[in-house]
Amino acid sequence: MKLKIAFLYCTLLALPLITTTACSANSANSASTESVKSIATTNGANSADTSAVDKNNFGPTDIETTQPTLITKKETFSIESFTTFGGKTINNLKVGWEAYGHLNADKSNVILITHHFSGTSHAAGVYEENEEKTSPNIGYWDALIGSGKAIDTDIYYVVSVDSLVNLNAYDENVITTGPATINPETGKPWGLEFPVVTIRDFVNVQKALLESLGVQKLHAVVGPSMGSMQAIDWASAYPDWVPRIISVIGTGESDAWTTAALSHWAMPIRLDGNWQQGRYAQNNQPIEGLVASLMMITQHALYPTYFNQEGKKLGYHAVEQAPLENINAQHSIVKWLESRARQRAEKMDANHLLYLVRACQLFVAGHGNNMEEGLKHIQAKTLFLPASTDLLLMPYLAEAANNQLKQLGKNSELKTLNGPFGHLEGIVNVQAEGERIAAFLSSDL
Repeated sequence: MKLKIAFLYCTLLALPLITTTACSANSANSASTESVKSIATTNGANSADTSAVDKNNFGPTDIETTQPTLITKKETFSIESFTTFGGKTINNLKVGWEAYGHLNADKSNVILITHHFSGTSHAAGVYEENEEKTSPNIGYWDALIGSGKAIDTDIYYVVSVDSLVNLNAYDENVITTGPATINPETGKPWGLEFPVVTIRDFVNVQKALLESLGVQKLHAVVGPSMGSMQAIDWASAYPDWVPRIISVIGTGESDAWTTAALSHWAMPIRLDGNWQQGRYAQNNQPIEGLVASLMMITQHALYPTYFNQEGKKLGYHAVEQAPLENINAQHSIVKWLESRARQRAEKMDANHLLYLVRACQLFVAGHGNNMEEGLKHIQAKTLFLPASTDLLLMPYLAEAANNQLKQLGKNSELKTLNGPFGHLEGIVNVQAEGERIAAFLSSDL
């Protein structure tokens, strides 16, 4: 179902230009920003229609919103030489970023949004005023971020950054560095020569960007799924920077079950003959393996209640005529799943998916010996928002991290999101807890 809406056009409020400065995420890293700007608009009430799913993620498209939205712009951030957590060097590193709202005089009102596995820095708004206000044009958390919304851009300066090895490597609105980009030393795509990267590397690139803006402390870090890993690692690695974190559909570590489950996503790519150990041209990707991986990711991210509703809309029946007569024919729900995956694969890179899987598999808070060791360093007030129907990062993971923080005497709370969307509850319906999020962000420490 698609909710038709009348859209309100809003007044643009341009931010001043912020000039480039040098900074470092560690002693080996130097960085710069290019043409750093942000523009925002006034927005309406905190409500959103979730009768369809996508939000730049997995499920069906055509979300429309009753809310006026931000107009934003993608910017580029560069680091001349970056040293990874594993000690490798990436030269000429570039990532994209967006910002919403106004940076205050003492630069103390910054909220960092860290995106999910298949997401980008496009967390809110659209890029053009006359752009259609539907998914995927609209930012995945537009219902949450904006004037008068839970993450209020009248109060906060909200920053979001494209991850390293971003899955959407061929999306014109994504700027990233990974296996698909050119290695300046060879003039050829990195391929599997690109260093293994971790959640800590994502965090360090973000920190370098923030330092280039003159920011020395955040108001909060908020992220869903893989973004929740980044939020927790921010608080563990840089406790003086982070007074608050919100972990949505997240975890404090990838346990054995999660790591094994993630490996399934990588396997179809590795088994595709066109993968060639990562040495493929863009026009000859292991596309069948990538499509199979995306089909798997889609189903894992949803819950049977919603998935079966989609099947009903498609006329799914166990004994459909085509698969009854032909072993090569597929059921309607499988064809739908493959069609969605194939469409999305056009802008994605198979090697990037492998690297993202590995970054998530390697995650433990603090990147130390165990989760408890990493959580000990956290000083931040913490809010966990797991989803009751999540089959990917199941609620027990957030519960374990929350309980561990409490045992360590930390300030942590948990509220479960209830709804039919599975893992995607934290993408498409987190605004149901908008009042709680707003109160948490404005609360005393």
